[in-house]
Amino acid sequence: MRIVVAEDLYLLRDGMVRLIEAYGHQVVATATTGPETLDALLKWRPDVAVVDVRMPPTQTDEGLRAALAARRELPGLPVLILSQYVEQLYARELLADGSGGIGYFLKDSVFDADQFVDALERVAGGGTAMDPAVIAKLLSSGSSNRRLGQLTEREHSVLGLMAEGLSNQAIGRRLFLSDSAISKYTTSMFGKLGITDDNDNNRRVLAVLAYLNNP
Repeated sequence: MRIVVAEDLYLLRDGMVRLIEAYGHQVVATATTGPETLDALLKWRPDVAVVDVRMPPTQTDEGLRAALAARRELPGLPVLILSQYVEQLYARELLADGSGGIGYFLKDSVFDADQFVDALERVAGGGTAMDPAVIAKLLSSGSSNRRLGQLTEREHSVLGLMAEGLSNQAIGRRLFLSDSAISKYTTSMFGKLGITDDNDNNRRVLAVLAYLNNP
């Protein structure tokens, strides 16, 4: 994969570059400010970008806003936000276009290299990779819409784990359910959410985005 890394802290940026390249991927550019991030994303059009939220010049939300601006120019550009903070307003805007290729992890929640690279690869493939802490924060600020309100407690659990990027098999292991049971729950869930796309990967992304972009 061709990857852009946007992070203003030298040690963390250099560490990510070395880690990514150790897994056989290519870092085509790095950025240390919001404007540099936007320029790099538009110039290189990477397979996926790792972007911090708070970057110079003001250390507020430049990185996330640069990612949003880049996705407006390049719809569906895969972005994994890696931050110490959950910026709810802009995170919801990032989810709102419904095109997938989105991840959001808190730096403190990344415990090993495999987890990080797996998230990058899922986002690059058009999927989602969401930190449970980010999911909880986003959902705490919203109220259930009508369709989400139709889901059973078990279907909500399945959808929440799907938002983390887990496969049906991994969800089944987490909930101590068989593959067929998870398939039944996801089919019912898609129907209740009105998601009829024939591509199962697309249906998963659409369901997750409906869940996370819950108004």
